[in-house]
Amino acid sequence: MIVLSLYDYTGESVRPWAEAGYDCVCFDIQHSRVNPRIERCQGGTIRFVHADLHDRDVLADIVKQYKGDSVFMMAFPVCTDMAVSGAPHFATKEAENPLYRAIAVDHARWCGNVGDALGCPYFIENPVSVLATHWRPSDYSFQPFQYGGYIPEDEAEHPTWPDYIAPRDAYPKQTHVWAGAGFVMPEQRPVDCPPGYSTQHKKLGGKSAKTKNIRSATPRGFARAVFQANHTPQ
Repeated sequence: MIVLSLYDYTGESVRPWAEAGYDCVCFDIQHSRVNPRIERCQGGTIRFVHADLHDRDVLADIVKQYKGDSVFMMAFPVCTDMAVSGAPHFATKEAENPLYRAIAVDHARWCGNVGDALGCPYFIENPVSVLATHWRPSDYSFQPFQYGGYIPEDEAEHPTWPDYIAPRDAYPKQTHVWAGAGFVMPEQRPVDCPPGYSTQHKKLGGKSAKTKNIRSATPRGFARAVFQANHTPQ
């Protein structure tokens, strides 16, 4: 019972699956080539595998290896060249490479191709971006606080980044989901959310790998909700 996650450095998205006994594989170019990390979570595992997911041959190899064994797939393609928050830089990027946006959109579209080829339920997540116009409209949208109720109050504080991420994901961030093969969008369990921009929005500017990884980490509440709505009890 294998769960795959593409463009996943933190592993937050698959943790609920691993804790329920699934074997999960997180692919990202930041993972070590020589010392692959394996995290054991109660009955399951999270394996962090180095992979250049911008290479279609690598994606084809993933399909060949896991087709028939994977029960769920998720993907978080790089949004740097697609998110509307980066619109002020679009003109400069286009001057340097007129195809930069089409290339970024293709990488996201390929994730959908992988999900279709695997034949298991899947979703692709991205913030508000040009994907909706350059690929297809998203199937769903959400904000992290709308799923904060899946996090118990005694686990409210984020275990890794409590200084950046609000307790129980009580922050806004418009996020879109492209789904397929029977993916079930979970019911919302919202928590109170302060109006306006989140405090972490102000803390997580810049281009460092750390801030990018924190910004892109799947909200814990949404991850738990997706698991509950899509897993098959073993």
